[in-house]
Amino acid sequence: MSDKKIIYLDNNATTRVYEEVLEVMLPYFKDQYFNPSSMYTPAGAVHKEMEKARGEVADFLGCEPIEVCFVSCGSEGDNMAIRGTIEAYPTKNHIITTKVEHPAVIETCKDLERHGYRVTYLSVDNDGNIDINELKSAINENTAIVSIMYANNETGVIFPIKEIGEIVKNAGAVFHVDAVQAAGKLPLNMKNEPYIDMLTIAGHKIHAPKGIGALYIKNGTKLRTVQTGGHQERGRRAGTENVPYIIGLGKAASMVKAELPRFIEHTSKLRDALEAEVTKRITDIKINGKGANRVSNTANISFKNIEGEAVLLLLDGYGICTSSGSACSSGTLEPSPVLQAMGVPFEYAHSSTRFSMSLDNTMEEMMYTADAIEKIVARLRDISPYKD
Repeated sequence: MSDKKIIYLDNNATTRVYEEVLEVMLPYFKDQYFNPSSMYTPAGAVHKEMEKARGEVADFLGCEPIEVCFVSCGSEGDNMAIRGTIEAYPTKNHIITTKVEHPAVIETCKDLERHGYRVTYLSVDNDGNIDINELKSAINENTAIVSIMYANNETGVIFPIKEIGEIVKNAGAVFHVDAVQAAGKLPLNMKNEPYIDMLTIAGHKIHAPKGIGALYIKNGTKLRTVQTGGHQERGRRAGTENVPYIIGLGKAASMVKAELPRFIEHTSKLRDALEAEVTKRITDIKINGKGANRVSNTANISFKNIEGEAVLLLLDGYGICTSSGSACSSGTLEPSPVLQAMGVPFEYAHSSTRFSMSLDNTMEEMMYTADAIEKIVARLRDISPYKD
């Protein structure tokens, strides 16, 4: 590792585990190592603490503790919701999602298409907004599940979940929401959102460790078990519970809920300042999703006629950590499918760079980043074969 200061602007990919979260986890790796399903007293004490964490996650989601099912990550939660629903409704073979979902949903739907299911992928407009009328036209009595994200991981665009949910409920389908990028950035309260049947969160997006998440399953929701085995999680997901990580998720959920107003205020100022500085200094840019309602911490910026991978590498040289979109689809030179769905021209889409902030970031870091971007774009455009 270099001694160079790191400016971490990739919080949509993962977040720093809070010290307080790590602290409450440590005893469950050492002295409190017991299996919570065992019958003796020390195991019972561990089970009690695990259920306390379930209550903390339930409070974060605004639901009942029995509606919280612990999973390993957002991807597992999405798979469990979609696959479990279609198995629970064997006479229905239609699924609706959007073209801008995370790969955890898109690839699951593509896999189900290969097994004979019909999937409708809803379009978005140039700002990344969903077409509600397209949803109304697509949904029918054969639709088993509609799976739509709360907020987009690349652009931060927020979907109108209430309006979507009412359409889904009126059609008699199940509504699953991937809230991995909304958790900790928007208030979530399932008691106020009765049209949501299932909702996924991931711990590592809210300052808990990687390898833990939760799936909210509303009481009465029909769902087949995907992972069979023991009786854990009320028979919904077999496997010995990951106690230290569950404890950590509970603590992180409590902390993030308490700091949400401060998070929104702080990251809004940082995002707006970064976008304003870049717009002022550099010509021929696009701020993707700017015309839509967005979460406060995400800026997705494209620079005409330069290569996105080069932008990322040169930013890394300045100690700035960013990404071109979903960390789960990095490593490809293809333009982001999200931006393609939004109709972003190729000469812009190929250079999209996502900056995602947290409470750890400062205004000084935004100014430093704007300086770096200005220099990097000038350098890359100077050597670009498209510069003329």
